[in-house]
Amino acid sequence: MTEGVKIMRGDPRRALLKLSGPMIIAMLLTSIYNLVDAIWVAGLGGEALAAIGFVTPLYMILVGLSNGLGAGAASSVSRYLGAGDTEGVNNSATHTVIITAAVSVIITLVLELLLGDILVSLGAGEALKPAFQYGSVVFAGTIFTLFTGAAYGILRSEGDAKRPMYAMGLSAVLNMVLDPLLIYTAGWGIAGAAWATVISQLAVSLVVLYWFLGGGTYTSLGMKHFRPDRTVALSILSVTIPASAEFFVMSLVTAVLNGILTAVGGTSAVAVYSAGWRIVMLAIVPVISVATALVSVSGVAYGSRNFRNLEVVHGYSIRLGLMIAAATAILTFILAPWISWVFSYSQASADLAPRITEFLRVICLFYLFLPPGIMSGSIFQGAGRGLTSLTLSAIRQVLLVAVFAYLLGVILGFGEVGVWWGVVAGDIGGSLIAYIWARLFIGRLRRYGD
Repeated sequence: MTEGVKIMRGDPRRALLKLSGPMIIAMLLTSIYNLVDAIWVAGLGGEALAAIGFVTPLYMILVGLSNGLGAGAASSVSRYLGAGDTEGVNNSATHTVIITAAVSVIITLVLELLLGDILVSLGAGEALKPAFQYGSVVFAGTIFTLFTGAAYGILRSEGDAKRPMYAMGLSAVLNMVLDPLLIYTAGWGIAGAAWATVISQLAVSLVVLYWFLGGGTYTSLGMKHFRPDRTVALSILSVTIPASAEFFVMSLVTAVLNGILTAVGGTSAVAVYSAGWRIVMLAIVPVISVATALVSVSGVAYGSRNFRNLEVVHGYSIRLGLMIAAATAILTFILAPWISWVFSYSQASADLAPRITEFLRVICLFYLFLPPGIMSGSIFQGAGRGLTSLTLSAIRQVLLVAVFAYLLGVILGFGEVGVWWGVVAGDIGGSLIAYIWARLFIGRLRRYGD
């Protein structure tokens, strides 16, 4: 038994901190890369930045599948770990890899064949050509994106957060080095940013595969551990599909928001939102990291039928998240003018700075309401209740965010600023609903069991 497994089976608060620290570092590096990537692309002009904005909804589907596979693996493997079933751990992990390979082939074919038509339907317009150049390359590397997400979930489930940190750090650093070389030195433009992403993910996939096959992990992969089992597959898919669908919902809503923004402010409004949202994603990385770690910790608690630990770690994760969110909200508000400058250093994008500043000062208000909602969703995923987490996400994104954005931005005529406030209002309402639902769920478990 590794030290990580011992920690996962012990105090859930300690386990959460143990996993969260490396996760925060790893995800910050990845988010910094995403930010740097946008900064380099911004030098090509607002049209190139908007092109990434139109590809983002599709790429979010990949990210969703990757995170969904990671969540499904973490939930399933950690529940077998909590129950003390080592062979179940290995079989579940191997099932995850096989599922990942099959899904990758299907998604790659669909996106590569239909990319142009999809971008047109999303309203890319003048940004269609650069959007296609960027997307066609990025989606060719789908298998690397999905495999790394699934592998990170397996590693986290056994209490190993350092290897994912190293891998994600390597990917981010390699990306940041390759971006200027391929975009400007090689003269590949926006396609160079896409190639930087694919190359770095390929390199990391090889490193992760070596770790598993080299025998340095608690979990073992390979066909010798594979026992086709519908129950095992369902234990993974019951979380993977809803968790992936959550990102699909977010992708769909992002596309809707892009359409609303284009209608009220043109493609420049999409560029502002796309650039500003990258800052938001960087700011909330620590909270998301804690929530990601919580899936594994709550999975172990649920698998061992220790529902008291489930309640303890839910409350602890929210308190930890609130402290982090308060600090990042204050920093975002104060530093907004300086942050916006990095997206407007070239003459082609100089006019975006004031609008990005205003966006950041509006959107950071929802940070404080994020922890109760996102931690509650992780509790449901860890317990294998992926459909409940999806339902909560759909309520937040479709019934609240999209509706409020349209109401304030279009119906009431507040334009792109109204869209921003609609996003804030929807996220706050959705978070509160998720928190109440999770408390009722945990209370019922403690009283009556599963």
